[in-house]
Amino acid sequence: MTAIEPHPDHITLRLRVQPRSSRNELAWQGEQLKLWITAPPVDGKANQHIRNHLARLFGVPRSNIELLSGETGRDKRIRIHQPRSIPESLQDSP
Repeated sequence: MTAIEPHPDHITLRLRVQPRSSRNELAWQGEQLKLWITAPPVDGKANQHIRNHLARLFGVPRSNIELLSGETGRDKRIRIHQPRSIPESLQDSP
């Protein structure tokens, strides 16, 4: 399975999340897409932080970020509806 699945009106990301990191960053780690976030994995704070961060990166409102799977795990599937921009770190896929 691929980490990025483009569709006409949305993209789906499969990513591995590293909470409690010293930075917020989305980048390739080998063939896997990894998201480092500063938020702790407590009381949904990490998922909320992920939505906020991805909304900024892709230039969309938070409501356009949909968590498809991985609510309580580190491996997540996320759909981004109508992305306005693609982060530079994703444009050169491995």
